[in-house]
Amino acid sequence: MNQNQNAKPVVTAVSVAGMICNTLLTLFKLIAGIVSRSGAMISDAVHSASDVFSGIIVIVGARISSKASDSDHPYGHERFECVAEIVLAVVLFIAGGGIGWSAAECILSGRYAEIKPGGNVALIAASVSIIVKEALFRYTMVYAKRVDSPSLKAEAWHHRSDALSSVGALIGIVGARLGFPVLEPIASIVICLFIIKVAYSIFKDAIDRMVDRSCDEEEENKIRGVVAGVEGVERIDLLRTRIFGNKIYVDIEIAVSDSLSVSEGHTISEQVHDAVESRFPKVKHVMVHVNPNSKV
Repeated sequence: MNQNQNAKPVVTAVSVAGMICNTLLTLFKLIAGIVSRSGAMISDAVHSASDVFSGIIVIVGARISSKASDSDHPYGHERFECVAEIVLAVVLFIAGGGIGWSAAECILSGRYAEIKPGGNVALIAASVSIIVKEALFRYTMVYAKRVDSPSLKAEAWHHRSDALSSVGALIGIVGARLGFPVLEPIASIVICLFIIKVAYSIFKDAIDRMVDRSCDEEEENKIRGVVAGVEGVERIDLLRTRIFGNKIYVDIEIAVSDSLSVSEGHTISEQVHDAVESRFPKVKHVMVHVNPNSKV
């Protein structure tokens, strides 16, 4: 069973837990918004509802990416998780853009003056949402790092964007009660910019994983060190890496003594292959080519 297959039940469990929390939060905030007549809280409830959709995307992405290689996909399905990551980035961008657009329109039209002070129920709902969504962010991020799931990391940031949305709602409610209703759309614009920045970072990370970006220099130097430590390797002629989803493919050319037999050179190449795969769990495949040391 590969790492992605091991990660699937974890990603599914974490996503389902998030979806249940988001469903309960959506209902709680919607009722609180209606009871207290807080437009900010009702809008925040709609944003929470979008997190239920994103949880479904993460689960589907994890299921597809964990499938074993087949004749149509001989290198595996890991990149499908990148697709899920891109979809989540787009959802975040739309959510953030919607918050910013609505806030800007509210300020320019002067509608902020019509914002009604929310009651204590709305204040409690906003505070509870901030605490729960920040807890969900931390919980999801812990497991996302543990199983190295890019889409689960994106889902974690989606939770934090919802927490920030609730911060904006809380500021708006407090501002309206203090006689400064314009604070709500101003806070929403600031939060919009943060959400869009996070969406861009997630989107860029997904694209990098889709276009065979190489590992960073530090990681490649670590691989070089392991290869150079294999007995019989006299020189490393070439080392290329490429990120495939959340996996790494490595191509290596090593030089060995030209006095060795083909069988002996092959044995050294197998030792290099095994050393790299055992030391770097994210490496899915290593291709080793052997050159004679006399080659210039």
